[in-house]
Amino acid sequence: MQSFGTLSFGHYGPLGGGRQLTAADSMLQAIDLAQGMDDLGVNGVSFRVHHFARQQAAPMPLLAAIAAKTQRIEMGTGVIDMRYENPLYLAEEAAAVDLISDGRLALGVSRGSPETVVRGYEKFGYTGADPRGADLARDHFDLFLRAIEGEGLAERDAQSPFGGGTGMQRIEPHSEGLRSRIWWGAGTRETAEWAGRKGVNLMSSTLLTEADGRPFDILQAEQIEQFHAAWRAAGHPGTARTSVSRSIFPITTAEDELYFGHSNEGDGIGYIDGFRSTFGKTYAASPEVLVEQLQQDAAIAAADTLMLTIPSQLGVEFNLRIIEAFATHVAPSLGWKSTLS
Repeated sequence: MQSFGTLSFGHYGPLGGGRQLTAADSMLQAIDLAQGMDDLGVNGVSFRVHHFARQQAAPMPLLAAIAAKTQRIEMGTGVIDMRYENPLYLAEEAAAVDLISDGRLALGVSRGSPETVVRGYEKFGYTGADPRGADLARDHFDLFLRAIEGEGLAERDAQSPFGGGTGMQRIEPHSEGLRSRIWWGAGTRETAEWAGRKGVNLMSSTLLTEADGRPFDILQAEQIEQFHAAWRAAGHPGTARTSVSRSIFPITTAEDELYFGHSNEGDGIGYIDGFRSTFGKTYAASPEVLVEQLQQDAAIAAADTLMLTIPSQLGVEFNLRIIEAFATHVAPSLGWKSTLS
């Protein structure tokens, strides 16, 4: 592990006891937290994207705001559901944020996770042949990649009052290097291999849609290995990046113990999208115990980036303390390289 950041689910709504976290609260707190993380030298901040839910649905304005108020930290998504996206509009937005941030966008996309509604992407005007929309997501992704690569996609109008000429026009703005910072979220070995062949980075999911009795970290490390093998076989230049997500809570105060003291559970087995799946466990312990546990996690060792799933509903101060404890007492022993060094 060289880098670490956070993955926020961005939930808002009733918190109990008459308390309410609004959509505005959620976004403004995310900006404040990102600023604090940037000051700590944390490498990245990412957000889950869900439609028809009280979570982040349109992340680009949030990422642009974070870009304008930070200096070093990467900002991204984990993941944008490509079934819902106009590929060319997404390409324009992504390039704009990448330019505003001086090349700090780490955009995670995929077919998306299960929704709160039935085929919500059809309400956005998109319909595919696959009942789960996998074909739609990949078709949209292919066009998105062509756009950010700078391919000419529309014929220039020689009679246009805004500039003549001939030839094919690319999407504008265009950001050089953005293509190398695109990630595909994969929950299976098959999709990880596909991402390797496509030449995009791998964002390994918080679950794998398989369960053969082996621990989650072993399954995930194998997935990462197969991704790298596919990347090499395809002959892509450069070095592929890989990330994994974990729920990790250094317990340093009585409040931490109250919230997370009984959360140190093993891997979970369940069903998602009709597939028997393995879910990663939660790590919650004193910093010295966490170091020992995380050094034994095969997938964390195999990936270059670790994303901590944070309880964003608990506010900026609480989350920043958790992140600072991890950065100070745990991450250096795992090979972390701060953006400040």
